[in-house]
Amino acid sequence: MTTSSSERGVSLGMPELPAPAYPDDVRARLETDAREIIARYPDSRSALLPLLHLVQAEEGHVTRTGMQFCADMLHLTTAEVTAVATFYTMYRRRPSGDYQVGVCTNTLCAVMGGDAIFETLQEHLGVGNGETTDDGKVTLEHIECNAACDFAPVVMVNWEFFDNQSPASAKHLVDDLRAGRPVEPTRGARLCTFKETARILAGFPDERPGAVEASGSAGPASLVGLRLARGEVAPARVVHPRGEAPQEGPPHDPSPTEHLSSHDEPQDTSASDPAHPAGPTAEEGE
Repeated sequence: MTTSSSERGVSLGMPELPAPAYPDDVRARLETDAREIIARYPDSRSALLPLLHLVQAEEGHVTRTGMQFCADMLHLTTAEVTAVATFYTMYRRRPSGDYQVGVCTNTLCAVMGGDAIFETLQEHLGVGNGETTDDGKVTLEHIECNAACDFAPVVMVNWEFFDNQSPASAKHLVDDLRAGRPVEPTRGARLCTFKETARILAGFPDERPGAVEASGSAGPASLVGLRLARGEVAPARVVHPRGEAPQEGPPHDPSPTEHLSSHDEPQDTSASDPAHPAGPTAEEGE
């Protein structure tokens, strides 16, 4: 005796309808941009990643319509495009907020407080991982390492850095984003919306005044090793073996660029604050 699929509780469902097309004016505009992108590559399929950013800039996430457009422009199957769009986490598969707030919860950031920041923001915003606030302003997510461990814990907004965060400073940050108040990253250009960021990632010029000049590079802490190699800074203090007299180097003079953002959390440590509960830093063996 055999049983039907309905009797087994299995729903075969209906085939998914083809993706709706872009309106004619939107498609014409996107085709112009797409051809410019494709012309950069000797093999047209190499343009798929920036094309996905292009369609993400149109709707704020990669829709079935966007993937069909990419497939049409590159003479690929929708399965080939979908395989790429679902592999990379920078491509959103559902509507997202104007600001993607990512809290690093990888090892060092987590140890330094990233987990606490993420839990605080979930409660404060009333959303879970990958969810968006009701006003459409903020999408919260936990993210993997962003190569800024020397500024842990790190929060990123539309891929711009906010260093040395705490639960309190992160709450202040998202409140300012939702209220439309000016927010300046620790490093890099001023913020723009997620759609604007996606268009820049597609390879089009950043037309914000001063944005390119402000982009800069790694933060001061990340460049200490390079500066030491060039002889530009004094050598770091060395902890000597027991029984040898320690040799103190010149005191550290904090750079004014170490905390560029008003949303950074100043870090009081035992090394910088003699009144810190952990006490002042001492040489090994003292």
